[in-house]
Amino acid sequence: MTNPQSDISGTPLSERAERAVRIAVGAGRRLGLRADEPRVLHDMFNVLVHLAPHPVVARVPSLALVPPEEQASRQQRELDVVGWLADAGAPVVRPSPLVPREPVECEGRSLVFWEFIDEREPMREAAAAGMDALEDRFVEQTGWAAELHSFLARYPGELPVLSPLVPTLAPLLEALRKDPQGLTTAELDRAQQEYAVLETLVADVPGHFPGARVQPLHGDGPSYNLLRTADGYVFSDFEDVTRGPVEWDLALLAPRAQAAYEEASGRPLDRALLDVMERARLLQIVAALAVVPSMPELGPMMAPMVDQWRRRAPLTPEVLSR
Repeated sequence: MTNPQSDISGTPLSERAERAVRIAVGAGRRLGLRADEPRVLHDMFNVLVHLAPHPVVARVPSLALVPPEEQASRQQRELDVVGWLADAGAPVVRPSPLVPREPVECEGRSLVFWEFIDEREPMREAAAAGMDALEDRFVEQTGWAAELHSFLARYPGELPVLSPLVPTLAPLLEALRKDPQGLTTAELDRAQQEYAVLETLVADVPGHFPGARVQPLHGDGPSYNLLRTADGYVFSDFEDVTRGPVEWDLALLAPRAQAAYEEASGRPLDRALLDVMERARLLQIVAALAVVPSMPELGPMMAPMVDQWRRRAPLTPEVLSR
């Protein structure tokens, strides 16, 4: 096996990436893949390892935030949804057909395997062209998300409602009580109160927002999780697949991007609900501070969004009774 020293951008591998390569190769070989020339495609919350020469990408979680059994259950849900979308003709990165469509446990991590996509025009190229070019790209991609939502609306399986929020944020907020990561006691109290509001909302979204389109969603911003290829585009990373209002998938996007979605879908967004979803997304980022001790580079990356949360009006029960 060739041991990579850097990822595809030339950045030296982190310790977690080196470990992920070992785990991915070991799991891949158990499934009958050679995996002689592994390449690290991405290194953050997950490490993506291309098990070359096969067209297979292993996704290795960087952080073990939940037990492997619970993570495997979430991953199976993701595989079920994405497999159904692929079979229905949706533009998605498909589960690899070279291995069983199920998670694989290896060294305390639960892995899933996807088809390798030859990406063109990666995000870093748009970012290098400047903020205007980057926003133009997201405007276009947000319009494409309307097509994905149309496919997802027909998914026949059961999914939890807004699961990236409830119950996912509860243990993270509890961890911040022990290690606040710069949050004050008042801010921790605010975060807990906002979470209680979200618990009430999740229990009955249509009851609080009767016009809400509650349906299967990508769950983690489809406008960002999209790859461009020579043959078109495909959506990826459905780890947070869930049910909820479409406004959740569109939270914190530029107004131009949200307008592009409205034009493509032919339906207006609920601005009051969008405001709630945006504040919920900011709370999600605040809760993610709990992982900074394990991944210190996230702290500076999240700081601007945490400051935005501080400036924005808190979520209170009143927002559910408009």
